[in-house]
Amino acid sequence: MEADREELSRRLEELKVEHRDLDDVIARLAEDGPFNQLQIQRLKKRKLLLKDQMIRLESELLPDIIA
Repeated sequence: MEADREELSRRLEELKVEHRDLDDVIARLAEDGPFNQLQIQRLKKRKLLLKDQMIRLESELLPDIIA
């Protein structure tokens, strides 16, 4: 069980790093002159998918507390 939590935590951290990296890439593409709008849209879509995965993993790691 603890190994599963560690694996989820490791995967979550990998997703966070990739998400931040995509932010940097998108910002650079937007700054550089003529940019590829389709490429930026694809990167933003990937970023949203990563965010969804991160939220799912966080919910698995943090059990709901009923008050």
